[in-house]
Amino acid sequence: MNASPEQQRVLLDIADLDRRLQQAERQRTTPAEGPRINELAKERQEQLRELTRLTGIRDDVRTELARVESDVKVTEQRRTRDSDRLAASTNSKDAQALEHELVSLALRISALEDQQLEVMDRAEQAESDLATQQALIDETTAEGSELTARAKAAIAAAATEIEHLTRDREEISADVPPALLDEYTRRASRGIGVGLLRRGTCEGCRMMLSGTHLNEVRHAAPDAVISCPECGAILVRTGESGL
Repeated sequence: MNASPEQQRVLLDIADLDRRLQQAERQRTTPAEGPRINELAKERQEQLRELTRLTGIRDDVRTELARVESDVKVTEQRRTRDSDRLAASTNSKDAQALEHELVSLALRISALEDQQLEVMDRAEQAESDLATQQALIDETTAEGSELTARAKAAIAAAATEIEHLTRDREEISADVPPALLDEYTRRASRGIGVGLLRRGTCEGCRMMLSGTHLNEVRHAAPDAVISCPECGAILVRTGESGL
């Protein structure tokens, strides 16, 4: 295959555009924020499960506190009733029984109030734990929202860049013979499509050509399409090739 040196040099520009297109496509499909966003999504699921558990604990404590408060109220009402009965009693035996019951009720109320204080402490702790967990979820959500917005912006920028690079590639490819462009595309699909020969080294694979190969390249026609013996890329010769 033959192509003018100028047409072959255009392949270097096309390769550079292809490299930038690949980078932009990676940014569009796998933005840098993606892994952290996925981590945050998993963390938030775990945090929500913990929130559900803590909510259950809080609700159970509230139920227990309501029961204790009800017991205190009922017992106090009973003590008030017995006190009234004692004040109105004229029977010494009944009065003695009421006095004993009032002592028992006083002890019962004291125990219930101690229990009430203990449950109230647990209720306060449960509310604090719940608030702390909710704050953690809010923090995770905020970070996720910020990263998602940044990822969307990066994806949009990458899509715009792909559009511009694709247009540029189409414009400069118009100056390359279809057969040469097809050959470059075929080689690029398998590895390295084109490489500049600079000071005896293929910049596609960074390998220095042997003296024998350099001599072959030196004697090749200027419009001959030659290949790197190491990577198979199309070797583009310029004044920097060291021939």
